Amino acid sequence: MEKLSQQEEEAMQAVWQCGPGFIKDFLEQLQEPKPPYTTLASTIKNLERKEFLKSEKMGNSLRYIPIIKEEEYKKRFMSGFVSDYFQNSYKDLVTFFANEKKISASDLQEIIKLIEKQ
Repeated sequence: MEKLSQQEEEAMQAVWQCGPGFIKDFLEQLQEPKPPYTTLASTIKNLERKEFLKSEKMGNSLRYIPIIKEEEYKKRFMSGFVSDYFQNSYKDLVTFFANEKKISASDLQEIIKLIEKQ
């Protein structure tokens, strides 16, 4: 799966929130400042070319449907992220956040409890 640009990720977030829809629907989901309609339309076309979306003709418009589920993208993105930046070590990832004081001891305890339940 190809890595998405920030602009493409934002568009996909809007698609995942909205579900199947039209460009105007996705534009409504985006935060301010919203991109121009034509910019979003180009981004959506790129996502279709990359096979994240498919389109179906409805009257004079195209309705876009996500092919890739949000959870699937997150899993692949995080796997690549951990591999690229932490030598595939989730322990090193957690250690990094602990050292940066981005995760507390109580958060770590919750994570340990979740792991033990598995």
